[in-house]
Amino acid sequence: MTSFIRALRFTSPRLPFICTGAVERVISAFRSVSGDEGVSVGLAVREQHGKDESVHRCQPPDVVVFPRSVEEVSALAKICHHHQLPIIPFGTGTGLEGGVGALKGGVCFSLRKMEQVLDLHQEDFDVTVEPGVTRKSLNSYLRDTGLWFPVDPGADASLCGMAATSASGTNAVRYGTMRENVLNLEVVLADGTILHTAGKGRRPRKTSAGYNLTNLFVGSEGTLGIITKTTLRLYGIPESMVSAVCSFPSVQSAVDSTVQILQAGVPIARIEFLDDVMMNACNRFNNLSYAVTPTLFLEFHGELQKHGGAEEITRDNGGSDFAWAEDEETRSRLWKARHDAWYAALALRPGCPIAGHVGDGNFHCLIVLDPNDQDEVQRVHSFTERLARRALSMDGTCTGEHGIGLGKRALLKEEVGPLAIEVMQGLKATLDPKNLMNPGKVL
Repeated sequence: MTSFIRALRFTSPRLPFICTGAVERVISAFRSVSGDEGVSVGLAVREQHGKDESVHRCQPPDVVVFPRSVEEVSALAKICHHHQLPIIPFGTGTGLEGGVGALKGGVCFSLRKMEQVLDLHQEDFDVTVEPGVTRKSLNSYLRDTGLWFPVDPGADASLCGMAATSASGTNAVRYGTMRENVLNLEVVLADGTILHTAGKGRRPRKTSAGYNLTNLFVGSEGTLGIITKTTLRLYGIPESMVSAVCSFPSVQSAVDSTVQILQAGVPIARIEFLDDVMMNACNRFNNLSYAVTPTLFLEFHGELQKHGGAEEITRDNGGSDFAWAEDEETRSRLWKARHDAWYAALALRPGCPIAGHVGDGNFHCLIVLDPNDQDEVQRVHSFTERLARRALSMDGTCTGEHGIGLGKRALLKEEVGPLAIEVMQGLKATLDPKNLMNPGKVL
C-alpha cells in the first residue's frame, strides 16, 4: 500500500480519499470485486489508459480496474459512487478527441476483459457483444455465417466504444453510422444501476415505444454511463464486392462526380476522397504509385452490371479510367492505404492533406505540427476553429464522427445553442447528479 500512496503523490490534491485509511479501504474494495490482477496503480498502466490517439496530452487516472462482467462493473461503480470518485470508461484507446483523459483523476474502467460475442441471431440479423469485442474480431467470428457488421471507422475499435462516440466511417454512405445500427444497450449508470435502454433482451428491428433511450447513450462519450453490452444490426455479405480508384484534374470534378453518382442511385458502398497531398502521403507510406491528383476510392456492393454508370459519370467529369480491384487481396490493399491515411499524414511535414467520406459530406483535414512550438500550436488551433465554424455556417456540424471530447465543447454550444445545452446538462444531472461519469467531456 505504501507504493500505491507513493504512486499517487503527484496527484494527491485531486483525490477525495487520499488519507491512508481511505486509500486502503477503496483499493481493498476494488480488489474484493476484481481480484488483485484486476486492479492496477502502476504508472505505466495508468499512462497507457490516460491518452487516446488525439493531440491531447496524457492525463492518467489514479487507478485502473479491469472488470470481467457487468456485475463487476456495477459493483465497482457503486464503490466509486460512494467515495465520489470519477469514472472514465476505456475501450481500445483509438479515439481522436481526448475522451479518455482523467481530467480530475479517478478510476479508469478498462473493459478489454469483457470480450464475449453473445446471442447471435442469424435469422434476425443481430448480435449482442461485450465492450472488449472489436469490429474486426466480430467480423472474424461471423465469417462462416454469411453476415457481417459493416460500420468501419478504420481503427479496430471496440464496438461499445464506437457506440459511445457514435462512430462511422467509410461504409456509412450505404450502411449508416453506429446511431442507425445499435438496437439496444446495456449501460451501468454512475450509481451502479444497470439499465437496458430498449428493455432487457429486446432487439426489435424497429420500435415506436417511448423515448429513444438507446440513441441518448449513443454518442454520449462515457458521460452518462458505461456501455457493457450493445446489440447490433447485421447485414448479409453482398454477392460481390469490387473497388476502384479514379483520379481527377480538380477537387471540384471529383466532388461533382460524387454528387452525380449518388443522384443516379448507383449502389455505392464507399466513396472516399483524397486530395493530391494525401495521395502523395499514402503513396510514400504504403509504397504505392497512384497518380498524385485529387482521387476517389470507390467500392460497389451487389450486382456487377449496376456499377457501370459510375465510370461513365466520372469520365464525363474528366476522371481517369477506373483502376479496378476485384479480388480480396487487391481490395484489402487499396482500403488499407485509405485507412492508413492518418498515419501517412503523421509522416508528412510540411503539408496539410485532406481525406473525406465524401459520400456523406464528412472530411478530415490532417495537420502535422510541432507540439513544442507554441506559436504553431496556436495557429493550428485558430485554423481548426475557423474550419469548424465554416462547416457550421453551411448548416453542417463541427464533428461528423469523432465526437466532442475535450476540444470541441465550445463549438458544440455554437452548433446546438444554449437551450439545447441546458437540456443536455439537465439529462446529465438526472443520470449522474454527482458528475462522476467522465467529467469535463462534451459539456
